[in-house]
Amino acid sequence: MARPRTSSPASGLPIDWGELVPLRLRARVVAEGVYAGAHRSVRKGAGVEFGGHRQYVPGDDLRFIDRRSLLRHDRLMLREFETETDRALWLCVDASASMAYRGEGAPGAKLAYAGLLAAALARVALASGDPVGLAWVGGHGVRGLPASAGREAFERVVGALEGAAAAGDLERDEDAVERALAPIARRARRGSILVLFSDLVDLPAAALGAFTSLGTGRRTLVVVRVLDPTEATLGFRGTVRLRALEGGAVVEADADAVRAEYLARLEDRDATWARELETRGGRLVRATTTDDAATVVRAIVRAVAEAHR
Repeated sequence: MARPRTSSPASGLPIDWGELVPLRLRARVVAEGVYAGAHRSVRKGAGVEFGGHRQYVPGDDLRFIDRRSLLRHDRLMLREFETETDRALWLCVDASASMAYRGEGAPGAKLAYAGLLAAALARVALASGDPVGLAWVGGHGVRGLPASAGREAFERVVGALEGAAAAGDLERDEDAVERALAPIARRARRGSILVLFSDLVDLPAAALGAFTSLGTGRRTLVVVRVLDPTEATLGFRGTVRLRALEGGAVVEADADAVRAEYLARLEDRDATWARELETRGGRLVRATTTDDAATVVRAIVRAVAEAHR
C-alpha cells in the first residue's frame, strides 16, 4: 500500500520518523526495564552443551579426557563444551521501498519502527555483553556492521539506522535477500541470534528458504513482522485505489468487500513463515507500528528463550 510521494523509490525514500525520534533516546527508554537475560555464547569450558573434541595438550584439565577415544585410537582427546553466557546478535533490517509506508495516525513509517526495535534490542544485548552486527535487505545509503561489543557499538548501530533510506524493489531483485544474508552466513558463529525485521510483503518466494537455511549450528532465528495498522486490518472504507511501492501494481477495490479475503491471505502468509521457522526452532513475532515497542522487544527476548527450551 502506498501514498503518493515526491521522491522515487529507486533514489531512496528518507525514513518518515514521525514521533519515533530521537532514536538514541527512545531506544534507551525502550530498553530500560526489558530483561537483558543471558544469551548463549561460543565459549569453551565445563558447560552442558557438547562442542566437539581436540587433542590433549599438557596442562589441560584431566577431567575432560575422553576415555573411549583413548581406548579406540590410543591417543588423548579432550571433550569440549559450550557454556550459556552470551552470544552474537545479528540484526537484519528490510529497508526496501515498501517499508517506507506510513498510514494515517501511525507514529512513524514501518522502517522507522523497525529501526527503533532494532536499536532497542541492540541496547539490551550490549548491556549483557553480547556483540551486535547489522545487515540490510535493500535500502539506500545503508551500512552493514560486523558484530562488535563495547561502548561505541550502540552508537554505530544507531548511526547506521538513522542514515538509511527505504529503496529497492524486491519483486524485481530476487537475489537481494541472499546478498543481505551472505555476510551473516559467513560470520555468524554457532549459537548466534539472527533477527529479521520486515513487513514480509514483497519479499521474493525464495526469501523464506534463504533465511531458514541459516538455522543450523544452534543459531536462533526470529522474524519480526512489522506492518502499519492499515495494512494489518485493511483499515479503509469504501472504494480505494492503492499503488504498491514495489512492483508498481495499482489496485482499485471496495475495501469492505475484499477485507475478509485480504485478511485470510495475510494470515496464511504469516502461518507459512511461522511454520517454517518453527521447524528450525525459530519464532515469528507479529507487530504493528502502533504497538508498544518495549512490549515487542520483550516478546522477541521471550522468542529467543523459547527457541532453546
